[in-house]
Amino acid sequence: MMEYMILIYADEARHETMPEGQMASLMADFARYTQSLEEAGVLRGGGELAPVRSATCVRLQDGQVVVTDGPFAETREQLGGYYLIACEHLDEALAWAARCPAASLGTIEVRPVTA
Repeated sequence: MMEYMILIYADEARHETMPEGQMASLMADFARYTQSLEEAGVLRGGGELAPVRSATCVRLQDGQVVVTDGPFAETREQLGGYYLIACEHLDEALAWAARCPAASLGTIEVRPVTA
């Protein structure tokens, strides 16, 4: 088995302005998706991230630690959450990623986890 990260990118501003009913429906879709991953025995972990405005970046520059508020980069889509899954091969991980409820709202990145 190989572990893969399913990284969920979407426009946070879109979620912040989403009507309450639509957001509730999306969260229900995520609950069903998570349950499907659990029932298939592939889920190893996951979580929703706080908004990107709460990010703090740490860099080492000339031997000094530099801490800055905010995201690493300004982008159209922000990393909002992740799932860690274990699959036999990449095609299986891609199939799970395609089922992610956010796939129609943004970008789902799949990456193998190396030891």
